[in-house]
Amino acid sequence: MSEENNPFDKAKESASDAYDSTKETFNEAADAAKESARDFQRGLNDTVNNGDNKKLLAGLLGIFLGSFGVHKFILGYQKEGFILAGLTVIGWITTCLFFGIFIVIATYAVGLIEGIIYLTKSDEEFYNTYQAGRKPWF
Repeated sequence: MSEENNPFDKAKESASDAYDSTKETFNEAADAAKESARDFQRGLNDTVNNGDNKKLLAGLLGIFLGSFGVHKFILGYQKEGFILAGLTVIGWITTCLFFGIFIVIATYAVGLIEGIIYLTKSDEEFYNTYQAGRKPWF
């Protein structure tokens, strides 16, 4: 009878070894995936929180889409962004009344001027003024 159980015991032992090996491989892969996710998150946080990236992005958006206040949203100034976007929409709606074009030009000028100011400031000065100091206009 022990001879008949012998192949079963060998198969059982082989299955147990395969299970342990698979479990170990899976745990190593899971640890590697967690570490990769942590590295990705650190890199993403560095990119998002880096003053250089916000400075360049906010400056270019201020120049090209400044009348819509997109650069304000990038810097976290939601109220000011909505003000610019709202004035632009009102300006476009009222262009048929002639004075609306002046509103659109004014909002574009604000965005253009702020975009140029953002890009001409040093990184440290930009960070201290607009991100740490929270200066919303010019």
